Amino acid sequence: MTKQVLFIHSAGPQNAHEGSDALKGSLVQQLGNDYEWMAPPMPFPEDPKYAQWKAVLDESFASMHDGVVLIGHSLGGSVLLKYLSEEKCHVSISALCLIASPFWGVADWRREDFVLCEDFGTRLPTIPHMYFYQSKDDDQVPDTHMVYYAEKIRSLNPRLLSGKDHLFQDGLPELVTDLKQLQ
Repeated sequence: MTKQVLFIHSAGPQNAHEGSDALKGSLVQQLGNDYEWMAPPMPFPEDPKYAQWKAVLDESFASMHDGVVLIGHSLGGSVLLKYLSEEKCHVSISALCLIASPFWGVADWRREDFVLCEDFGTRLPTIPHMYFYQSKDDDQVPDTHMVYYAEKIRSLNPRLLSGKDHLFQDGLPELVTDLKQLQ
C-alpha cells in the first residue's frame, strides 16, 4: 500500500519553478511510487491568512488515511503545526517533516494569525517521527527558529544543514533518507 504524503507549500508565488515547486518535484521524483502525493493549492499564497489555509487543511485531512506523512515547507510547516496543535486530528500521522519554518511571534516575525499558543508542543497529536530541516545560513528564516521549535517540541529531530538554502530547489536528500528509513 502506498503511503500518503500531504505537502504544504511556502508563502509567495507557487507557479512552475517558483516557491516550493522544485522542492516538491524533487521529493516526488526521489521517493518514487511508494508515495501518493497531495499538494493542495493554498489560497492567496502571496498574502496568506491562516483561516483560509486552515479550511484547505480541513478538506485535505478529511480524505487522508492512517499513517500519513506531513511535509511543510516554510510557512507550510508553521501552518501544519498550528493546525495540529489546535484541531482534532482523526488520522494517525507517521511523520511530520518541517523545512525552514518560521517561528511566529518572535522578534520581527509577528503575524498574529500564525502565532502558536504557548503550550503548542504539548497539544500536538502523537507523532512518532518529527524532523526539522534548516540551513545554517538561511537568509530568509534564521536557524534560531529551529532552536525555538526544538525547545517546545522535545521529540523533534533537528537537522541543521550547511549552506544558505531556503527553497531547496535541488532537493533535500536528508529528508528523503529519513523517510526511506521509516519504511
